[in-house]
Amino acid sequence: MGSYRLSVYNEVNELVDKKIPNQPNVIYILADDMGYGDVSCLNKQSKVQTANLDRMAKEGLSHTDAHASSAVCTPSRYSILTGRYNWRSTLKQGVLGGYSKPLIEAGRMTVPSMLQNKGYQTACIGKWHLGLDWKTNSDDLTDVDFSQPISDGPLQHGFDYYYGISASLDMPPYVYIENDRVTQIPTETSESDNGKGWWREGPIATDFKHEEVFPHLTDTVLDTIEKWKDDPFFIYYALPAPHTPIIPTEEYRGKTGLNEYGDFVYMCDAMVGKIMDTLDEQGLADNTILIFTSDNGCSPVANFEELAQFGHHPSYHFRGHKADIYEGGHRIPLLIRWPNYIDANLVSDEPVCLTDLMATLADIVEMPLPDNAGEDSVSNLPLWKNEKLHQPLREATVHHSIDGSFSIRQGDWKLELCPGSGGWSDPKPGEETAAMPKVQLYHLDSDIAETKNIAHEHPNKVKQLRDLLKQYVLNGRSTLGENQDNTGAPYWEQLHWMTDKLI
Repeated sequence: MGSYRLSVYNEVNELVDKKIPNQPNVIYILADDMGYGDVSCLNKQSKVQTANLDRMAKEGLSHTDAHASSAVCTPSRYSILTGRYNWRSTLKQGVLGGYSKPLIEAGRMTVPSMLQNKGYQTACIGKWHLGLDWKTNSDDLTDVDFSQPISDGPLQHGFDYYYGISASLDMPPYVYIENDRVTQIPTETSESDNGKGWWREGPIATDFKHEEVFPHLTDTVLDTIEKWKDDPFFIYYALPAPHTPIIPTEEYRGKTGLNEYGDFVYMCDAMVGKIMDTLDEQGLADNTILIFTSDNGCSPVANFEELAQFGHHPSYHFRGHKADIYEGGHRIPLLIRWPNYIDANLVSDEPVCLTDLMATLADIVEMPLPDNAGEDSVSNLPLWKNEKLHQPLREATVHHSIDGSFSIRQGDWKLELCPGSGGWSDPKPGEETAAMPKVQLYHLDSDIAETKNIAHEHPNKVKQLRDLLKQYVLNGRSTLGENQDNTGAPYWEQLHWMTDKLI
């Protein structure tokens, strides 16, 4: 796969021989739609004081150049758990719903299944949003027989225990699922059109109250930590917040002086604080890898104009937001605390991707990945150890928008293979003018806001980056190893740039 990736691979493998604490606990906290600029340790001008996240940064490692694989949620979650770019799955654009069929391929190694093989207890708590095989009474996916067990969910993809909701909190059905069954069969219908606190119409169980879901899920995490404290565990906690419905509980309303979104972010920080406190109380903090990140950028439902009146900018100084190919769509907060291994007050400007969790944990637990797993995952252990790198950790990083548009970033160069945002900000897909170039090239060091498209000035750079991305697609991987097949059709509509004349 080339000398570059081989040398990085060897550099990472040398770190495995260094003393790494044996079987650390891992808690992965994934916020839903939280922007980079919402976290005060990353954005000094943030009007939300995220004291607990700031504490994580002071006691560990904060990343300034971390990216989700996609600018929307389902694809990002697929990549986090598989170490594989989301567009290699059958989902080439968009997201799943609460009734959608499962996305993770049968037999594919996931982060939790890998850790299970190393003796870990594994739990998924919160928002799944990767599809479930509901038993239905007809061909209509929403015609669910809620009395029947659910198959092909978290339990079939490496988790010993699951407690949570099928998709986003604004997507029906509104039921809690424990392992493979709903806790109560829905008997009523619910819908909300309350501005930021809206949710879609759908069946709801009597034990399900939207405003109570977030604190209830957090309590489940705290209980699981206490229950499993004597053995190594992996908890994947996928928050339902600050995604819509934006409904902070009474305790947190008005805390920021902003709007509901600001208060919901503050509530997210408080829930992280509860987890940190529990780790302290149980004597687990030192040997627990605590990770906090987000699945994509902030949603415009937060009301950027309203927040800007207070001087708060969820996307920081990046262009765009959730769904977009621009930095605001996929550059996200990433904080990691592990007192037994990671020094305090570390800051890394190295580009990393959330796909990297699998390879990093594989190195920690000394589990060599087979060629058909973690195809786009690069171990971040050199950064955790604060090692001096001889070259960039990742050769390049691929980004993806909600409409399936591609981008590739190498060093300070970023090529976007679409004429507009590929998402929800202007210029929206289908609304670009005929005069706009087919592609965009930005030099992020001199133009972090992506304001000046210099593709026509650097045709050789456009070709170089396009060719590298084409290689990643055709090889079925971007890391060292035997070539793999992408899932689904070998060619799809959003790969038009592979044969198009770009400039």
